[in-house]
Amino acid sequence: MTDGAETTTVRLLGPDDGDVRGEPGTAEDRFLIEGADTDGRFSVVEHRLGPRVLAAPLHRHTREDEYSYVLAGRVGAVLDGRTVVADAGDLLFKPRGQWHTFWNAGDEPARILELISPANLERLFRAMGDMDEPPDPETLATMAADYGCAVDFERTLPIIEEHDLEF
Repeated sequence: MTDGAETTTVRLLGPDDGDVRGEPGTAEDRFLIEGADTDGRFSVVEHRLGPRVLAAPLHRHTREDEYSYVLAGRVGAVLDGRTVVADAGDLLFKPRGQWHTFWNAGDEPARILELISPANLERLFRAMGDMDEPPDPETLATMAADYGCAVDFERTLPIIEEHDLEF
């Protein structure tokens, strides 16, 4: 018996499977499970960051919670005004409504498995990965707003400078 919800096919994803978008060696997203696969309940994206790369400007979302499990490397983050560093095996919780950003805090590549609940913020990551060039701040702010997100570039610049990051 089913509840009427459409189900997707069971599958196994290997370490090289999934749709990858972005710039190799800088910032890439590997889409593993998307909202369409889970009836919008959650999504799973692997973020791959090159050394000292900022993943996103300081931002907050109003609809989703994010859980970032560090697979490899060191990840720095500002979580609601507090700076932390997470190592492989650590989990960063970024609840909706709180300002946050994160970056590769080391000199080796970092990999993060991100669970997003509910799903659909991964669509913003995909849209950005589909662009030929990184968006200017105004375009990025408009794109983010379409997904219930706000960005703060003014407060991002000191983070970039303090941690010697590339964005």
